[in-house]
Amino acid sequence: MSLANQNKLISIITPVYNCERYLEATIDSILAQTYTNWELILVDDCSTDASVSIIHEKYLGDSRIRLLLNSVNSGAAASRNNGILASKGRYICFLDSDDYWKPNKLEKQYAFQHTNNHAFTYTTYQRLKEEQISGEIKAKPSVKYADLLKTCSIGCSSVMLDTTQFDQIEFPNIRKRQDYALWLKLLKKVERAYGLDEPLTIYRVRNDSISSNKFKAASFQWHVYYKVERLGF
Repeated sequence: MSLANQNKLISIITPVYNCERYLEATIDSILAQTYTNWELILVDDCSTDASVSIIHEKYLGDSRIRLLLNSVNSGAAASRNNGILASKGRYICFLDSDDYWKPNKLEKQYAFQHTNNHAFTYTTYQRLKEEQISGEIKAKPSVKYADLLKTCSIGCSSVMLDTTQFDQIEFPNIRKRQDYALWLKLLKKVERAYGLDEPLTIYRVRNDSISSNKFKAASFQWHVYYKVERLGF
């Protein structure tokens, strides 16, 4: 029996919006995975650049890759949710269209998650700025809800979720930090998320990203606390 038949299907959700510059590196990193039983669901959010053309020309010949098109520009949360609804795998991963994975990311994380029957796992990730590794965010051994309220060091592109251990996986439809809001929601369902301390995920830091502006990041964090989690001042 092949490795692909022995292992569970992993669904990878990638929202796409005007990312022609980085998209090929992202998808190529999935094609290079040593774990091959995956499906990639690309959800285009009305891109105006060549992103959709690149997908059609280079990638749709692989039966594991599907492209969904949003009818209107809806944002990353809605795009990820559309991908989740279309997914068929027991496990779900997220890979943003400007990030990428090391070739053994899925293999190592699947073994860690499936062997231990974890519902929610994440990995250490490296920060890439101007094509140079500029730092590393180490995965803590585990976090619970109260820990995550203090600080979130879980990178969206590093997460793997077991769909059989949650009744619903849906990103809150907010403009930013929807991933953080989902992690908090999921940690009300399971006691802990577990970290794999290996740098298997590469997160691209862009000058226009929220994380590059600390004031904006703080304001969106407050929005999650107050509007989503309904916490007091």
